[in-house]
Amino acid sequence: MPTLLNGPARIATGVVVAAAAACGGPGGGMGGGAGAAGTAKAGFDEAAWTPPREADIPADSLGASIRRGLYLLRFTPESLPQFATSGLRCTSCHQDDGLKPTAAPLAGSHARFPKYLSRSGAVIALPDRVNYCFTRSLAGNALPVGSREMTDILAYLAFISKDVPVGAKMAGAAGLIAMKDTLVGDTARGRAKFETTCVVCHGKDGGGQPPAIPPLWGPKSYSIGASMAREERAASFIWHNMPQTAPGTLTPQEAFDLAAYVNSHPRPDSPGKEGDWPMGGAPPDTPYNTKGHAAYRPPPSLFPRPRGSNAIVPVPPSVRSTRG
Repeated sequence: MPTLLNGPARIATGVVVAAAAACGGPGGGMGGGAGAAGTAKAGFDEAAWTPPREADIPADSLGASIRRGLYLLRFTPESLPQFATSGLRCTSCHQDDGLKPTAAPLAGSHARFPKYLSRSGAVIALPDRVNYCFTRSLAGNALPVGSREMTDILAYLAFISKDVPVGAKMAGAAGLIAMKDTLVGDTARGRAKFETTCVVCHGKDGGGQPPAIPPLWGPKSYSIGASMAREERAASFIWHNMPQTAPGTLTPQEAFDLAAYVNSHPRPDSPGKEGDWPMGGAPPDTPYNTKGHAAYRPPPSLFPRPRGSNAIVPVPPSVRSTRG
């Protein structure tokens, strides 16, 4: 099994393994598409369920893997520079270690896969969904499915999905919370609001403040194939979570204006995007051409991806294509 780890996560690995040995140890956002197969366990009460946190990670070999996975989410570009090549990390979107309900929560994701993803037109497994984040939201390259690092990320996702039954309909199952009203963003108003509200963190050029604050556009930002490149998705994230010092203080219209302005700038391309939604039905604000859909407010230009083939997650064969 290939090992790719370096940087802060590697340091953390050594500490955790040593701690596990000292304690006598032996050696569970991601939404979209239809729900996972199976039936929800009767009596599951999401309001009464609390996902485990870092302090709950066991001091054994499994705990070491879980902690590595958590640290990979926190320190993605530092630990996996050849795969997370942008200025973002997993927790840029999946805030609070993937546990924040309004920021594409990852809690419960382990119980939702395999699942049908309409964007792919096929049933995908959880590692594929992780790699969509790497190739699209992080504008990077697919992580080898059999790698130690992918296993560690999956271990963390399983850990924070503890006691969530397969088929449970949780608030975060669809990723970002849908906006109640679909509004039309105004880029001029968005620019004015950005300059009075967002520049203190993200800068006038949208470049952010590495490593903590991600760039919102440019060659190191998220790709056009990321959900955040859609105006409504970006508006949801902005309205529920921004500004960090006073979330919830923007109006929905201001959130749509900001989303329109941010997404009106150049950003990385997403190789293979033209094959998205192969059955049709792309969301109306998808900013690129797909089957039966014309690009909605596409950015003026896209930055090419230097290793385009590594930025494509192979789509599993659909059930229809395998029938005799």
